[in-house]
Amino acid sequence: MKLGFGLYQHMLNHEHYKFARQAGATHIVAHLTDYFYRGNDEANDQPVGNIKKGWGVAKPEKVWSPEFLASLKKEMAKHELTLEALENINPAFWHDVLLDGPKWEQHIENVKQLIRNMGQVEIPVLGYNFALAGVAGRIKEPSARGKALAVGLGGPSEALNEPIPLGMVWNMIYDQEAPEGVLESISREELLRRYRNFLDEVLPVAEDAGVKLAVHPDDPPMEVRRQPRLGYKPEDYIEIIDMYESSNHVMEFCLGTMAEMAEGDMYETVEYFAAHNRVGYIHFRNVSGKVPYYKETFVDNGDIDMRNIIKILKDKDYRGVIIPDHAPQMSCDAPWHAGMAYAMGYIKALIQAI
Repeated sequence: MKLGFGLYQHMLNHEHYKFARQAGATHIVAHLTDYFYRGNDEANDQPVGNIKKGWGVAKPEKVWSPEFLASLKKEMAKHELTLEALENINPAFWHDVLLDGPKWEQHIENVKQLIRNMGQVEIPVLGYNFALAGVAGRIKEPSARGKALAVGLGGPSEALNEPIPLGMVWNMIYDQEAPEGVLESISREELLRRYRNFLDEVLPVAEDAGVKLAVHPDDPPMEVRRQPRLGYKPEDYIEIIDMYESSNHVMEFCLGTMAEMAEGDMYETVEYFAAHNRVGYIHFRNVSGKVPYYKETFVDNGDIDMRNIIKILKDKDYRGVIIPDHAPQMSCDAPWHAGMAYAMGYIKALIQAI
């Protein structure tokens, strides 16, 4: 197992590379999408956004070029870090793949080009969410141990139930000039149809490029803003991965999201995906409770037996990357750094012990 670190767009700099390496990371999962552009959230790793504006505006930009990606790899390598994955795609250049809109062909080509660019510079994994609502409806409160600031769900709310306004997808605004109105609700069957169309087009390109496509389970795993999810329980994602035999179609396995699901055995699911070598990388975070009531916790303090997870991964010879994803923020001058350092140390100790 390899210990990685997730860095958001505003953190892709030497200061944070140093911190990641000092905390024990050897690999980086990079978020190139600027989720906070013209948004109201503080620039940290736990955005909640609001009903009308979401997280922020999808910054207009071209597909990230091989030259740009290569420069990122080079800068990270100076700190003995390997760029393992890109996480999430800017809605600005693929929103109509999700929405089945008029720019579908152009946007599917954008994704193909991104995959080719990643293959060209040998970035092995693309993590993505295939969801209309995205990560929406969460609240932020001092709910973790010692009243540390963390996110979660507090039950049914307007933020979970209000329909998505036109011009927004995946909790980001892609069209600031969109007319008044809301996005029509679709069925899960329709979402799965769009997903299959997406994979039919991009999976062969990923196979040629040597890039794994790692789908993130929907967080929170429930209907959000009157739109369906790819999956609501662990078994749904087994079916989704089994749609295609390709070893390039894998899970971005988020332990916290799986634990939030109202039903299912997440340990059996971890074992299944690890045994079949269908894990892109792992978000190693803990939670307490199930949707629609759950709270994110410190990694050692939730419902998941994290030691058992590492044991399963060792038994199945998992050799991929584990990252702490996000963590409660601690009461000190560097709340994010302290929370992440605590999580990194705990994960590293578990790996060494087992």
